[in-house]
Amino acid sequence: MYRKPKWSREGVNWPNRQSSRFIQVGDQKWHLQTIGEGPPLLLLHGTGSSCHSWAGIAPMLAAHYTLIMPDLPGHGFTQTPPESGQSLPGMARLLRDLLTALDVEPAFVIGHSAGAAIAVQMALDGYIRPQAILAINGAFQPFKGLAALIFPVVAHVLALNPITIYAVAEGAKDRRRIEKLMRSTGSVIPEDMMARYRDLFTAPGHVAGMLGMMANWNLAPLVKNMAGLQMPLYLFCGSKDAAVPPASAVDLCQHVPQARFINLPDLGHLAHEESPEAVAAALLAVLTQASN
Repeated sequence: MYRKPKWSREGVNWPNRQSSRFIQVGDQKWHLQTIGEGPPLLLLHGTGSSCHSWAGIAPMLAAHYTLIMPDLPGHGFTQTPPESGQSLPGMARLLRDLLTALDVEPAFVIGHSAGAAIAVQMALDGYIRPQAILAINGAFQPFKGLAALIFPVVAHVLALNPITIYAVAEGAKDRRRIEKLMRSTGSVIPEDMMARYRDLFTAPGHVAGMLGMMANWNLAPLVKNMAGLQMPLYLFCGSKDAAVPPASAVDLCQHVPQARFINLPDLGHLAHEESPEAVAAALLAVLTQASN
């Protein structure tokens, strides 16, 4: 078992620490944060991140909604599930179980990157019925061509290789490597957020959880079924996103009738961490409109 981030060590400086709690649901132990008042709003972070990703926009959203912000399975301080729970449908099921245990039916869901794909999967499977799903640089499109065959195989090999996992964790201790990784997304994020990513990536358990998710990810069935989505899907896209090109969201709108494209000028993949005020304002505008 790889070492996960420790709440007594890495968690000491965690944003909104006072709002954190741990909950056991079946065989799965979760870390989540709950903050705010109003209708429940579920926030799902992206691959390799944790609920800390929402720290910048949380205070602004919490003035209007009760935020439920879990660390995804295998990420942050949440336990890594068996391989069946690391796939897209598997994560959707685990999150359904968490919401059931919390007795929460989210009015809206905001998902970043892969978190947006999980939100849509949950809706298609009938686990949630939000008024709308808001995707920040949603990662819905699978790799094309040869990459579609090679990437999952490589991720699976890496996830099974302890040497690789420990090498990544050791390399993350070099601040410059984390900074380079974050810049490669097209975003420039604050130093305190950068420090939290260093805390995560220096823990082999977090790295293993991230690679396990990537190894078991298959978006093709999701994209095929997305035309049947029953609620609005708002695609907030950073114009400088170097990880998920905005053009992919434009393409998605062509075959998903419920999808709407919203441009986030001059922002990258981590738009909500890069400019919390601007992204929160854009989200709240849509949430207000969708509530009426």
